[in-house]
Amino acid sequence: MAEETVALGSRLEVVYAMEDSWSVLPSSYSVYDFRVTGFGIQLEKDSFESEEIRSDRQTTDLRHGMFNVSGDIPVELSYGAFDDIIESAMFNMWASDDTIEVGTTRKSFRVQRAFTDISEYHEFPGCVVSSWSLSVEPNSIVTSTFSVTGKTMETTQTLSGSTTKASNSPFDSFTGYIYEGGNTSSDTIAVVTGLDMTLENNLEALQVVGDNKAVGLAEGRAGISGTLNAYFGSTALLDKFLNETESAIEFQLADGSGNSYTFYLPRIKYSGGSIDVSGESPINISLPFTALRDSGIGNTLRITR
Repeated sequence: MAEETVALGSRLEVVYAMEDSWSVLPSSYSVYDFRVTGFGIQLEKDSFESEEIRSDRQTTDLRHGMFNVSGDIPVELSYGAFDDIIESAMFNMWASDDTIEVGTTRKSFRVQRAFTDISEYHEFPGCVVSSWSLSVEPNSIVTSTFSVTGKTMETTQTLSGSTTKASNSPFDSFTGYIYEGGNTSSDTIAVVTGLDMTLENNLEALQVVGDNKAVGLAEGRAGISGTLNAYFGSTALLDKFLNETESAIEFQLADGSGNSYTFYLPRIKYSGGSIDVSGESPINISLPFTALRDSGIGNTLRITR
């Protein structure tokens, strides 16, 4: 029997192009490589089984429901490669001073996965970042996940001739800093063992009678939360949770070439302070937090590149 040709993950190619309006490409657009470590966007549909009662006990029909496109795109975060996708996550554009804050302008894109070894292409128009998470752990590359909601899936190839937007090395956990309580070097925390942050846009697909695809997306309130993990050396952080004391977090991610992103959360509140003792190892304190709008910058989050 002849050898079967099957798609291999090692041959996957992912590209994207920014849209002019939701699910609509402009007349002229650029196609960029999407530097990913996996690809989880899928098309799902509800199904409805007929409840007709028959004397032969058989099922007479099954119908498909609405198209539902969603999933995760995990990446190794690096400078410049994901600036368009960050705009979609932040509902805003990078300003002339290389900053971006949470806004109200939706940015959508079309993403294509290509199984290059079998020449099969799947495209997902109308993708918007529904949530964006990143994780900074000791002795590791900084990982991030863009979770998206889209309109539909097409088995076609519209996007071709891609270029690399940026090929910088991924950020690591050795370079950069974390400030707690302010944004100067005097606020440096040297005992942090991990930091996770998630921006949630609370997207909802608009479903109507007469169309099996969403006719639009509605965004809810932008919520930013995370968890700061640190070695337990004093009650300073725990007291902030106990006393409901507001604080601030600023952290910078950098690569070996001096490129960086600085994340500034000027107003946060801790909602927990767990101290678990499970053996003889150093004891950690885990502090989940929620970011709040700060009247000073008028926002919950500012990123500077």
